[in-house]
Amino acid sequence: MSATINYNEEVLTQAQIRRETVQFITIVNDLWYDKSIELVFFRNPLVDKRASEVLNLLEYAREFVSKPITIKDALEIAKAIQQIDLPAAKLDIGKLAYECYLSVSNCDDKVAFVKKQLQNVQEAAPIHPKDVVLYGFGRIGRLLARELMSKMGKGSQLRLRAIVTRGEINATVLAKRASLLQIDSVHGDFLGTVQIDVENKALIINGTTVYLISANKPEDIDYTKYGINNALIIDNTGAFRDDKELARHLTSKGASKVLLTAPAKGVPNIVHGVNHKNYNPDTVSIFSAASCTTNAITPVLKVLEDNFGIKKGHLETIHAYTNDQNLVDNMHSKYRRGRAAALNMVITETGAGAAVSKAIPALEGKLTSNAIRVPVPNGSLAILNLQLRTSVSTKNINDIIKQHALEGDLVEQIKYSLNSELVSSDIIGATAPSIFDSKATITDKETIVIYIWYDNEYGYSHQVMRLAKHIAKVRRFTYY
Repeated sequence: MSATINYNEEVLTQAQIRRETVQFITIVNDLWYDKSIELVFFRNPLVDKRASEVLNLLEYAREFVSKPITIKDALEIAKAIQQIDLPAAKLDIGKLAYECYLSVSNCDDKVAFVKKQLQNVQEAAPIHPKDVVLYGFGRIGRLLARELMSKMGKGSQLRLRAIVTRGEINATVLAKRASLLQIDSVHGDFLGTVQIDVENKALIINGTTVYLISANKPEDIDYTKYGINNALIIDNTGAFRDDKELARHLTSKGASKVLLTAPAKGVPNIVHGVNHKNYNPDTVSIFSAASCTTNAITPVLKVLEDNFGIKKGHLETIHAYTNDQNLVDNMHSKYRRGRAAALNMVITETGAGAAVSKAIPALEGKLTSNAIRVPVPNGSLAILNLQLRTSVSTKNINDIIKQHALEGDLVEQIKYSLNSELVSSDIIGATAPSIFDSKATITDKETIVIYIWYDNEYGYSHQVMRLAKHIAKVRRFTYY
């Protein structure tokens, strides 16, 4: 009989937790759509999340910070934020709840506590929206379009206005482009609406017009004809890879800045969170977001270099196959990449080891690198074998990475995994470019081997978005 009573109590408790979670989700969405205030939970997005997803984040947080943060705690903090007059901002409600636990005596009055913690947010300077053009509409381009439109809010930051492709734009092409944006074999359905406007040669994404422009070269385009001015051009094609070629975008009427989603020569190669503050968008017009692998390894390497020093090392990236490989054996300009991508592990080169030094000059000439393309469509793994300048333990390494994943300049870049069962499919959809596998760390005095997972499409796209906001000077105040 007692077991039945306990079970019933558990059911009632769970129902109450779900009710509070739904209430919390409503507040999260109201803050976003009404006030352009985005709440995240230890850097994990909360907008448009289901109750089960939010509760899973709470489970992770309890182990991550070793504090029993509940949905009730998060709900009380969210209600307090609702009562405060704040500008557009991105606030980590997990961090606020954690700080509340660390200062219980000062957290009885949640509104007063949140006001004190967010006092700098209230002083943040206003931002002005920036028009964005996607030049190219491949894997990264479509993910950027999804992210730009789903995080549009009230349009106070980045506003996707046009997409540039080659070839004729007719009803069939528009329908195919819309379908590719709406449905994705790896990332699932777009949580929004996509229609076509044949007359205006446009996609209507979440009720907003995004023009499709056909052009063979940047010089041919006049963006002002579409009401687009002072735009940031995000080049996803990879066709232009140096400063002179990329500068062609700036000859287009209505364009003012360029961001390439690939490594480039003669322009700043940026890993957001590591070296983006070294370049002033007021004086620099062309940027590169480097590569997905460079974005994955550089944040963790910076932590290790700053805290222990790195003598030398080797990077081996186990990388998902990409569209430049062949589906079946055929000619290819690169050795081995001509072999069937879905059937073979393929050794190839990567420049990520050398590229790290562009963000961390102290590592110049210290890293060798290679890559193995494997038969998965997305989700990659970087293995770093490093010689440090001091002897360490596994606990030393894990503790310092965990600290930087919790606080500091790299909290958006590093996610600390506690999952003993982590595999590549688990990191699909991760917004952080580096998922540090704490359960896989190996140490032997000065020698360490660490494993860094990364969604080479989605995680990288979020790094591009962060850099785009920095370049466009529309980055909201963040509280992490």
